[in-house]
Amino acid sequence: MIATQAAELPLLPGVESCARWLEGLPGVSPAEVEAGLATVAILRALGMDDNGCVAGLLLGVDEPAKLADVDLAAAYGEDAEALYRGVSRLARLSSFSRHGDLRVDAEANEDNLRKMLITMVDDVRVVMIKLADQLRQLRDARHAEAGVQQALARMTLDIYAPLANRLGIWQIKWELEDLSLRYSDPAAYHQLAALLDEKRGDREQYIQGLTSTLESALKEAGIQAEVQGRPKHIYSIWKKMRRKGLAFENLWDIRAVRIVVDSIADCYAALGIVHTRWRHLPGEFDDYIATPKANGYRSIHTVVIGPADKSVEVQIRTREMHQENELGVAAHWRYKENRRQDESIDHKVVWLRQLLEWKQELEESDSVAEALQESAENRRVYVFTPKGTVMDLPEGATPIDFAYAIHSEVGHAARGARVNGRMVPLGYHLQTGDQVQVQTQKGGTPSRDWLRPELEYIRTPRARSRIQQWFKQKDHDHHVAEGRAMLEKELGRLGLEDLGYDRIVSHTPYARPEDLLAALGAGDYKLSRALLPFRRELERRAEPVLETQRRQSGEQPGEFRVNGVGNLLTTMARCCQPVPGDPIVGYITTGRGVTIHNQNCRNVQALTGEKQNRLIDVEWGAQESNAYPVEVEVTAFHRSGILHDISQVIRDAGIDVMKVNMETDDENLVRLSLRLEVSGLKTLSRTLSRLARVQNVLDVRRQRQ
Repeated sequence: MIATQAAELPLLPGVESCARWLEGLPGVSPAEVEAGLATVAILRALGMDDNGCVAGLLLGVDEPAKLADVDLAAAYGEDAEALYRGVSRLARLSSFSRHGDLRVDAEANEDNLRKMLITMVDDVRVVMIKLADQLRQLRDARHAEAGVQQALARMTLDIYAPLANRLGIWQIKWELEDLSLRYSDPAAYHQLAALLDEKRGDREQYIQGLTSTLESALKEAGIQAEVQGRPKHIYSIWKKMRRKGLAFENLWDIRAVRIVVDSIADCYAALGIVHTRWRHLPGEFDDYIATPKANGYRSIHTVVIGPADKSVEVQIRTREMHQENELGVAAHWRYKENRRQDESIDHKVVWLRQLLEWKQELEESDSVAEALQESAENRRVYVFTPKGTVMDLPEGATPIDFAYAIHSEVGHAARGARVNGRMVPLGYHLQTGDQVQVQTQKGGTPSRDWLRPELEYIRTPRARSRIQQWFKQKDHDHHVAEGRAMLEKELGRLGLEDLGYDRIVSHTPYARPEDLLAALGAGDYKLSRALLPFRRELERRAEPVLETQRRQSGEQPGEFRVNGVGNLLTTMARCCQPVPGDPIVGYITTGRGVTIHNQNCRNVQALTGEKQNRLIDVEWGAQESNAYPVEVEVTAFHRSGILHDISQVIRDAGIDVMKVNMETDDENLVRLSLRLEVSGLKTLSRTLSRLARVQNVLDVRRQRQ
């Protein structure tokens, strides 16, 4: 055990000096000094240096405020002071180990806490010191109240034991887990301890004997190998029994040995030696070299009945496989904990574990340390909500990102933020370990400035997406209003107000009237296309009027007509008596329609001023057209040439004008009443739209028949 190993190690000079200084410091009790020395004993067994041990010793002081006024850097150096401050930052996480938000997945939150621990660490010694301090607290809790023991055990199993597992600090991991099980489930712990029927020291001695035998046998066969072995600890046995639903007597891997060789050929040669020397259990053999696991894990697993008829699990792998399994995508912690891969955290774990293995090399080579530091560059930050829930955000995230990570409504209403109790701007870059409280305003809405990249208000895609959706919805409401106004105006102009939105929508790709209106308002769907299916509706309503007008006028199909002006409501001028084929022109009268003149008529040539503006272009036509009469009213501010422009639009559309009446009021407004013959709704709609674009025209609409 670590305590046994450390018992023979003398205190380092700096630790002795610090211990004496603490003993004389007001407010520091002998028990606190003793606690710090217990942590130092664990650290010495791990090979910790003087500065790291000094930091561990200072952690024994249960109230950091007692050291607040002490210049630790001046007394013990900046390195020792930085280590102590770093571990103290980790220690404050203890108060957040159980978050208060029941809506948050506890397992995911605990995993984020472990990630936070990793990302807060710039020096691997900080992690080692904190783990040693946690182990010391567990040992000291053996006489504490049950509630204190269980809280400490939960925190250890949730955070610190998995962290030791990820970093491969096996010496501490097994004891953290065993002591935690002893406090959290005493009955299960003592039952398993009794079932093992032997002391841990005896089991360790058994494994040592087995590894010595294997080393000798492999050496005799000319196989270069490293044999590692350790008995399975109580927590691991308990966890496997629960996970697989096995009884204790059905466990075959309580004792385990690992053989690491140079090549795949040596793996199978070593397997032959193991199976030759001891009887193996056929149902407990797995060749993950021939058939690797899905995560890339490669190794040979077998169970044999070793000396004294005790089962032993033997793992065989190459050095390359061992490196991949410990540090690569198939790392032990990944397939044991079944966590989702996080590349930035993986890099940090690899970096920390390599630091543990290469500690001596790093002290001699700054270039190696710089390379590892660069590869472990942090890209995530982990911050606390007021209830202690850990939020995982990208580096550079702001309080706005934090607010949207909680809930979209919180983000929309965000107006300020407190970080660690002090006000900060919304563009503040959060740091790992910050506790963030967002201040909101009832009915608050996001700002378009938040979307401007140069202002760096947001970092996460979630925040950007939610803000864009909010403005899109706001624009949606505006588009709906615009689309409704457009549709109602057009229905009014065409005299189709009674169609109803549901009927119109049924002929479009949209499911709801609101969706159609939004598309019309945004210009994504043409108004003419929406009303195209109702072309026959306009024609059907116009047919009875047409028949009435024909009966009243005595008009018969096949009589000649004038393109641009129907002969039903025209008068042939007596002064020039034009005949078909002559060039003609129309003159708009008041109340008597249009009089048709020859273009060379003296009366037409003599027109001046306002009267000349009443002339319109007409031409002869002899065929009957399949057209329908429509009454249209045009309202405009009077100007010179406006009648000519309106006439030109109608002529260009190929529409016949059957009747024209014009009135001008005192406010200089012109009202034209036109009876047009159109081929259908599409033509009418297009013509009305073009008339509405004529200069000074205020309104164009179809009058109800």
